[in-house]
Amino acid sequence: MGRFTWRTGAVVVGVALVVLVGMIALASGTEQKQRPHQPRPTAETMTELQLAVWGTAPEIAAYQTVVDDYNASSKDTNVSIVSWPDADAMLDAIRSGGAKPDLYLLPRGDLAQTVAEKRNVPLLDLVNEREIPIGDDWARDAVSAFSVDDDLQCMPYAASPMVIYYNTDLVDFAAMEAEGLPVPREDHASWNLAEFRAAAEFGSRPRRNTRGIYIEPTLRGLAPFIYSGGGKVFNDDDRPTSLALGDDGSTDALRRTLEVLRDPRLTLSTKQLEQRPAVDWFKRGKLAMIAGFRGLTPQLRGVEGLNFDVMPMPSLGSAQTVADLNGICLTPARPERNEAAANVLSYLVSDEALARVAETGYVQPAKLTVAFSDDFLQPGLAPEHAALFNSVMRSIVLPPLLTQGRELRQLVDPDIQTLLTTPDIADLQEALKAIDEKSRSLLDPDYVPPSEAPSETPSGGPSGAASDAPSGSATP
Repeated sequence: MGRFTWRTGAVVVGVALVVLVGMIALASGTEQKQRPHQPRPTAETMTELQLAVWGTAPEIAAYQTVVDDYNASSKDTNVSIVSWPDADAMLDAIRSGGAKPDLYLLPRGDLAQTVAEKRNVPLLDLVNEREIPIGDDWARDAVSAFSVDDDLQCMPYAASPMVIYYNTDLVDFAAMEAEGLPVPREDHASWNLAEFRAAAEFGSRPRRNTRGIYIEPTLRGLAPFIYSGGGKVFNDDDRPTSLALGDDGSTDALRRTLEVLRDPRLTLSTKQLEQRPAVDWFKRGKLAMIAGFRGLTPQLRGVEGLNFDVMPMPSLGSAQTVADLNGICLTPARPERNEAAANVLSYLVSDEALARVAETGYVQPAKLTVAFSDDFLQPGLAPEHAALFNSVMRSIVLPPLLTQGRELRQLVDPDIQTLLTTPDIADLQEALKAIDEKSRSLLDPDYVPPSEAPSETPSGGPSGAASDAPSGSATP
């Protein structure tokens, strides 16, 4: 065997390198044949989705920012925003076919009609596939609110309870206590009707032309008082056939409530409301208290010199309120398109995306991890007791799901307004039962108008003579 010199070693190394490079090239070529090159998505191959929303300009801008962030990270989907000033306008466009979004915001009050018209995709399977934790991370009532037929019909998104906003310069609890007036506890956790009335009287100052309280004269505006006083708004929690305002418990709660809300010394006059909306009187420092939801907060923050905070709705026996609940729904489409929309939904309800929307101050996320964060609570900004929005969520009452919700409001709200503006009603319970009777014409499929009912009973006596109940009264 010859001697192994450095020249021989160099040759061996060189040959080895050539062989190694060849093997790598061969392997790379083989892999390329086995896994052909996947082209990057182009405008033609991207899935184009549309998200329909409504709201103020800052809310729409926040939604747009969230969508822009999603688009920047997505390789196969592009989402665009279409918006309207209010939910009714958006839903009218969708139902008429003028808008065809893949995802859309939906008020809970329109859920029953949406499900009946098959304008949504049940989400439970899609949510579970994406491991979206709808258990402890979401407000329980918000999940229940959008669940029908043992399935999640739309994803809970925003959930804000009705509360009382009050002007802290007009309603000074410390000054009231010094005068011996009834005041709520310092933690703002609750107050009763007597404390509420005392605050309204304290805030009504004739010399400054200020009034104490305004509650919207609608069924929803009065609902917290009815529920809190032990009454019912509907005669059945699931399938109502009428309102139940004329029931004894409801009538008693409303009688106590109207003693405050109908007092002309404490509330805005019809003439004042014709001049400008109640919220504008509040912004001008001429109204001490007004009921509202979280969306009112940024409007009030924008008024220079206006100092305000929040309290729960007053209790007439138990803490009860109603809520403004919105969800995100998916429109029925091909499976692959719904899968893409579900991926977008998963991002929209992520902590990151919800925090961006909560920062506007308008939206109270239904997701608790964000609702309890500083992104929503915003320490250092009014209202001081912002945590109240979360604690009060435990007191909300979910009304029945109705397909005729908008029609019911249009039918009975004028009568509710009369209740709040008429100085004296001779027989309140009879007036309330008349409203119940009117609601039956819409809610009860078996309703027969009193004018068309048989004039005589089988025994030959006048109709209703065998009963002490007025004709047309709601059946408990």
